[in-house]
Amino acid sequence: MKKSILIKNISIVNEGKISVADLLIENGIIEKIGQLNVPSNTVIIDGTGKYLLPGIIDGQVHFREPGLTHKGDIYTESKSAIAGGVTSFIDMPNTFPNTLSIELLNEKYKIASEKSLANFGFFLGVNGDNLDEIIKLDTAKLLGISDDGLYFTKKGNLLADNPEIMEKLFANCKSIIAIHSEKEQIIEENEKHYKEIFGENIPMEYHPIIRSEKACYEATKRAIEIANKYNARLHLLHLTTEVETHLFRNDIPLTQKRITTEVSVHHLWFSDKDYKDLGTRIKWNPAIKTEKDQRGLLKALLDDRIDIVTTDHAPHTLEEKQKPYFQSMSGAPIVQHSLNIMLEFYKQGLITLEKIAEKMCHNPSTLYGINKRGFIREGFFADLVIVDLNASWKVDKSNILSKCGWSPLEGTTFQSKVTHTLVNGHLVYNNAEFDETKKGQALVKSNQ
Repeated sequence: MKKSILIKNISIVNEGKISVADLLIENGIIEKIGQLNVPSNTVIIDGTGKYLLPGIIDGQVHFREPGLTHKGDIYTESKSAIAGGVTSFIDMPNTFPNTLSIELLNEKYKIASEKSLANFGFFLGVNGDNLDEIIKLDTAKLLGISDDGLYFTKKGNLLADNPEIMEKLFANCKSIIAIHSEKEQIIEENEKHYKEIFGENIPMEYHPIIRSEKACYEATKRAIEIANKYNARLHLLHLTTEVETHLFRNDIPLTQKRITTEVSVHHLWFSDKDYKDLGTRIKWNPAIKTEKDQRGLLKALLDDRIDIVTTDHAPHTLEEKQKPYFQSMSGAPIVQHSLNIMLEFYKQGLITLEKIAEKMCHNPSTLYGINKRGFIREGFFADLVIVDLNASWKVDKSNILSKCGWSPLEGTTFQSKVTHTLVNGHLVYNNAEFDETKKGQALVKSNQ
């Protein structure tokens, strides 16, 4: 059986530069980069005119398994990810039951080892109920712990709204603590106010006013203050406001940062002006905000106050989305299109290819300490994506792979296309055709 793949004459985007070269893959590893002769018994991919990036590492997804598989599951959503050039993901704990124990965490790893086409990692959930158990664990071995999504289970699960819990956790936890940063008290007051005006049918345009800039900023500011007090390793998930970006540093390298943050692609792509046409389809928590916030988030991404790009991919059925304001579920599928969105920004002259690779590949690997992924280097796993920057296509139901079968991007034409995705040297995606004979691997930390 052929084990070698040679990618010929391709523009390699890696570590701040672009260079044309060949790349040889053997036994799942990047064996050699340079001007290479063709070994015998080798599959050749002609990369002429195309670009090679490290596989995207998405640090925040909700793939819904176990317990919520009518919306999506690890197989369907990893397949969707692969089609978008995402070769590794880290999944959040708000599956059912919530991932609040090592036993439940290990069960998710087992499911993924049997079903995922991409490489996989999982956050362990933390809230007031399991705080003492979390503190007892050797959390340094985990990719991270998180409260994200757990507020759907019951009120009071957001760490950012519980300074006493944060104090105890930040003082004792050695792993990355990734939090959803909104102040529930402010949100609840806003909900009450607008409910008195509109009843249950609050127009979607009020979503970013209810889940307001103030609710985000106050929660983020307080979390950072407590993290600094204990020198905790804090990561703020899905930043949404320009004012919050000024709370983060860019005067030290990522490897030295104790407090980091991210932006999700939909907060760069959409603004509050899109609620009029798309309504609940773009209902996310935290909310999509103003064009000023869009610009501020992109600026902070470019100047390194924001460290990584994620998706917060969260499929729901259309029936679950198309309900009145309070009943409509928050979140949407977007993992298949995150790289396309960033490449569209490149086409508009807003970001370089090198910066895209840094924020979607290099930095997630560095931030989470992932072993031998996120860079195109000899000896690293061959997680790679090939893109054609001159192949336009339109998003429609026929090419959406997420199990829920819809996207807020339907009707959007992208000017670039993912043509090949390789995971551990296996060509799993080749011009819209899948080879599902191999599954992804668990993400391993560099210090293990």
